[in-house]
Amino acid sequence: MPGPPEPTISDDAAASFAPLRARLIRVAYRMLGSVAEAEDVVQDAYLRWHRTDRAEVRDPAGFLTRVVTRLCLDVLKSARLRRETYIGPWLPEPLIADPCEDEGDDITLTLMLALERLSPLERAAFLLHDVFGLGFDEIARTLDRDAAACRQLAARARGHVRAERPRFPVSEERGQAIAGAFFEASRSGDLKALTALLADDVVFYGDGGGKRPATLNPIFGLAKVARLFEGLARKHAPGASAVISAGRIDGLPGFVTTEPDGLIQTTALAVENDRIVAIYVVRNPDKLRHLLALSAGAARP
Repeated sequence: MPGPPEPTISDDAAASFAPLRARLIRVAYRMLGSVAEAEDVVQDAYLRWHRTDRAEVRDPAGFLTRVVTRLCLDVLKSARLRRETYIGPWLPEPLIADPCEDEGDDITLTLMLALERLSPLERAAFLLHDVFGLGFDEIARTLDRDAAACRQLAARARGHVRAERPRFPVSEERGQAIAGAFFEASRSGDLKALTALLADDVVFYGDGGGKRPATLNPIFGLAKVARLFEGLARKHAPGASAVISAGRIDGLPGFVTTEPDGLIQTTALAVENDRIVAIYVVRNPDKLRHLLALSAGAARP
């Protein structure tokens, strides 16, 4: 009887790549703020890994991190041009945390927006060192700079984003309780409840990308943000929105809802001292394709 087939080169490439895929996607997503682009970059890295003489690679994780980072730097060049012409506020594609999985870093949506203001090299140096724990010698090989220059890049980036790290992180349980209360208050238009939940300097960002109705500019201040949700509640019938998933969205408490137009949206909340200081709503359907399974699941009897 013939024995099992011999492993192929393709099998070897897939087997050595598979354990690293999740980390590589996380690196790419933190660099790009796009789930779809991160997956494309990691697939490109796999094809390069397939063509590589893997016997000559002593550290596959380091090698592939370098490949993914360099590919991301190329993508960022065109991404920045696209974002300059983007309609309304640009927000990262929402990444919903698996409740059984530790995210492994403290990067929140708020911090990702701060990273957007950095140069691509500063962003890469900060993420690779401060988030993913690479040494500056390894980062130097990745960015084709010397270690001292990479250290300076990371230090400059750290200075820019320091203010965006949460000073008083809210517990996951408390964060979701506030998110649930906010959903009820915002959908009912309960101005008193909204006022009790929102900080005086709260800011609202709505990302429709020109594909769905959304605010074209951020809205600042408790009174204006509360009036926005009061007005939306008057416009739509009670029960027109429904929560189909609740949990961490890019490290912040939030929820996914079906909306009156039949499509989904995500809402993430930055919370400090039990008050909501920022509201991030993604409505652009192009950024929500990876979440359509949630909507399909909710629609089943």
